[in-house]
Amino acid sequence: MAAKRILVIGGGIAGIGFAKAVAEKAGGSAEVTVVTKDPFYMTGPSRPLILTGEQRYERIIRGYEEIGGSGIRFVFGDVTRIDPGERKVYVAETPTRPAVARELGYDYLLVAPGVVYDWGAIEGYAENWWRNANVYEPGRVDVLKKRVWSIKKGRVIVYAPPMPYRCAPAPSETAMAIYTVLKHRGVYGDVEILYIDANQKPQPPVIADVIMSRYEEAGIETILGRRITRVDADAVELDSGERLGYDLLAMLEPNRAPRFIEEAGLGGKWFEVKRPDDPRSPVYDDVYGAGDAAKLPFPKNQEIAYESSLYAANRVLEDLGVGAEPYTVQYAFLGWAYLGNLEGRLETESVQFGLNFATKPPKPSKDPVPRRRYTLDKDRWEQGYLDRLFHKPAETGR
Repeated sequence: MAAKRILVIGGGIAGIGFAKAVAEKAGGSAEVTVVTKDPFYMTGPSRPLILTGEQRYERIIRGYEEIGGSGIRFVFGDVTRIDPGERKVYVAETPTRPAVARELGYDYLLVAPGVVYDWGAIEGYAENWWRNANVYEPGRVDVLKKRVWSIKKGRVIVYAPPMPYRCAPAPSETAMAIYTVLKHRGVYGDVEILYIDANQKPQPPVIADVIMSRYEEAGIETILGRRITRVDADAVELDSGERLGYDLLAMLEPNRAPRFIEEAGLGGKWFEVKRPDDPRSPVYDDVYGAGDAAKLPFPKNQEIAYESSLYAANRVLEDLGVGAEPYTVQYAFLGWAYLGNLEGRLETESVQFGLNFATKPPKPSKDPVPRRRYTLDKDRWEQGYLDRLFHKPAETGR
């Protein structure tokens, strides 16, 4: 029997987690191909520490060469269209390769492209996007770092959009990283920080009290439950009509899934799934969604993305009839949020929290005291993920 064609859109945690999980247990009964935008992956959780200099790019960037050497195929480019009726995905290869428009067929498709920014949700953003920088993209975090280390007076505005968006604590982590750098440089006071959150409290809610306490200790002003609706050259406008000037803007734009998902009838702003434990499309049984692009009732973070990829892998492996033992999986995680250093030392402290969605209602937990060792725990966890997913098994565990 011919091997089934397994096509994956997205080379992040969910896409690679799924690809490796299926390839490992399906063996020769599946041909796995991953379509991803860039020939490298840059992990997200520790990007705020680039601002303080505690993280380096080379520690969080990985290539796909070792995975390719294991037999998983890669196509680098942008997906332009999905035709689920004909089981085809259309790709424009990246400019660093010969200009080729590809048409890729599949028997099973996993859609895990991550999120994109919904620029149209904020008036004036298309003209003023370059005035903004955040920790979500490699180049933009580098720009933000330069601006934070050079500003001498004025106001910094940090903004969190309405949920859902990827990595719930990232805006608060950004605010506290900026505070730490300004305090370290001796300019905090001449430079003030204003944190604006479209949600009623900083995310995730389980640690909102800890974040607010930290803001109070640091002297960071907060505005909660207000959306930024317009960006101009030197000010933002809230949905209340209030205008607030800025000298440095660190705003996370509203998130959504890429539009090719909506255009293919696979969802609206997010990929629709049957259930969290059955991430198939309700319309097409051979199409699955995972990761941040999927409409799941959970926070959009790395561990949820990985767990959703394993639920999808188990379903595909069952369909393939390979008789493999399913992966053990549940939506539960232990996480950490960076909360800077109140004394301005470039030694970030973190708060530890957990969310177990396997219980009803979900069971939260936390240690309300920010500690330096939690930052180091988060680093070991992140490096462990990178080793497990982007290196051969014999080379993990360093």
